[in-house]
Amino acid sequence: MHLRIGIALSVLALGAVAGAAEREVDPTFLRRNLENLTEVPTAITTSNCRYYAIFGEGAPYARVARSLARFGEIRVDPGGSCATVTHAREEEVYIVLEGEGVLHYSDQTIRLRTEDYVYLPPTIPHSLSNPGQHRLRVLVLGYRIPSFVAIHIPDSVQLANIQEVPPQVVAGHPPSVKYRLLMGTRESKRDRIAAAHVLTSLFIMEFEPGGTNFPHHHEREEELYLLLSGEGQMVAGGGMDGFEGRHPARAGDAYFFRLNCTVGFYASSDARSPRARILAARSLFPFRPE
Repeated sequence: MHLRIGIALSVLALGAVAGAAEREVDPTFLRRNLENLTEVPTAITTSNCRYYAIFGEGAPYARVARSLARFGEIRVDPGGSCATVTHAREEEVYIVLEGEGVLHYSDQTIRLRTEDYVYLPPTIPHSLSNPGQHRLRVLVLGYRIPSFVAIHIPDSVQLANIQEVPPQVVAGHPPSVKYRLLMGTRESKRDRIAAAHVLTSLFIMEFEPGGTNFPHHHEREEELYLLLSGEGQMVAGGGMDGFEGRHPARAGDAYFFRLNCTVGFYASSDARSPRARILAARSLFPFRPE
């Protein structure tokens, strides 16, 4: 009798373990490289305008990102144009990686050049075209605006160029990394553009050889990093000392960090290596107000 009960309990335990093994566990962070992206159809897609998802819409584990709607690359052929899109409760940022093009913003046409970036508020129709002879590559970051957040539309187009924003040391961070503070919320007093609702901080980090921004975590913000140039070690993980997750990183590597994931970067100490530059963006998790 006792033997039969023991066998039955063992079978139940094995069944529970097997059931647990079948359940997919959401990752703490996501990682991709721009060289390994595949085209996915979206609202902007045309025969000569293609979208390559990095995180969010069209990418694996899209459900993991809560504030981030999409992060990807738009590629527009010479002479090509994208379909016009309008987002009722999403804000976007376009950042020109390569080439020159035209932003169609409501009834305005705005010339774009490499390293220009522009804030695209909700409810405003917009699209891209490429009248030139070279490919246009544009990063797009899109963020969901919760229903309890009031929407404000800027009076004019919010456009700047990364090189216009001076690098600076930011309090609480080591001098081995300088920040170009590109964009923040409407309340921001330090960023070049202060217009966003959910995107709390968009910035470029430029590292000295061997430099770091110190690993840290955020309790209320999701974050993403894109290594634009250089190489080093990306910190993504946790553990008792917060340093267990270190990953070799090269240009084109992109990371998405969930809440409380340890995040940071250590640049290569090799002075012959290109300077490490990281595009970073933090966004508010959609907690409902108390």
